Amino acid sequence: QVQIVESGGGLVQPGGSLRLSCGASGFTFSSYGMNWYRQAPGKERELVAGITNTGGNTNYAESVKGRFTISRDNAKNMVYLHMNSLKPEDTAVYYCTVAGYDYWGQGTQVTVSS
Repeated sequence: QVQIVESGGGLVQPGGSLRLSCGASGFTFSSYGMNWYRQAPGKERELVAGITNTGGNTNYAESVKGRFTISRDNAKNMVYLHMNSLKPEDTAVYYCTVAGYDYWGQGTQVTVSS
């Protein structure tokens, strides 16, 4: 069955950086696009970044453009979210998903606070 496991969240000061990792199994990883979403308390879930199956194309929410970078390693069935210049409003649970499918991991908490 499809399994998705996110890791790498934590507490970071404003202006800091984190790298989130997502490991996937149970499907042909290299055939599917992958997305990162986030959900903050009291807010709707937001698409943060997406990457095509080959990694050749990426897209970002306006709120993270220039600060976040999505990447993938198809040999390792991994997708990453590199987050720089973090702001308190980036605080949320971050989820990795298979693009177009309802497969979600448990999420990883990112808290940006001084």
